[in-house]
Amino acid sequence: MLFAPHSRIVFIGDSITDCGRARPFGEGLDAPFGTGWVNLVAGLIGEAYPERRLRLVNMGVSGNTTRDLLARWETDVTRLSPDWVACMIGTNDVWRQFDLPLLEEIHVGPDEYRANLESLVDRTLPTVRGMILLTPFYLETSRSDAMRARMDLYGSIVRETAASRGTLFVDVQAAMDRLVGAQAHSSSISWDRVHPNVAGHMAIARAFLDAVGFAWGGERG
Repeated sequence: MLFAPHSRIVFIGDSITDCGRARPFGEGLDAPFGTGWVNLVAGLIGEAYPERRLRLVNMGVSGNTTRDLLARWETDVTRLSPDWVACMIGTNDVWRQFDLPLLEEIHVGPDEYRANLESLVDRTLPTVRGMILLTPFYLETSRSDAMRARMDLYGSIVRETAASRGTLFVDVQAAMDRLVGAQAHSSSISWDRVHPNVAGHMAIARAFLDAVGFAWGGERG
């Protein structure tokens, strides 16, 4: 697996990452990682690679956009001196354009989204071993749906940023499409097509772990 022994991995994003994680830092006793995909990643890594003594920290905050990450990056990422940073952001950048269409001052358009994401990556890469960028997603199978089409655009920006900066890339939308495709309806995964149930969170965790070379039942290197 990609993470060397004693590495610190910081996970940052919005409510899909937050999931009720501990404050001020998502680590420690009881349920520090929340109830979502970061918790699943922590459990699987902790069981499979206990000798590596990896330190995972969940710094997701519900409702965040890339603007919010820019504002808190220094305190919630840089000061933690991570070896790796995993960032999944963009859902609210897109969603606010649809659920609050008249509040244009809070909308994060594609150009700003790209600039914000590139800024976060550029200021971080010189100080870490690497970053993992995960796409936002929308649990809608019709790609002609306005919000799904917009989310796909933002996902393509994540893909392009990862390619241009040499970071790892995780296509969470593709993982969710596969999961929803096997169900009768997306509501079996998410009541609002944004916040997934445990199966949806496991799909995110699996996509992330595949990207970092997690060994599913095989030899662990």
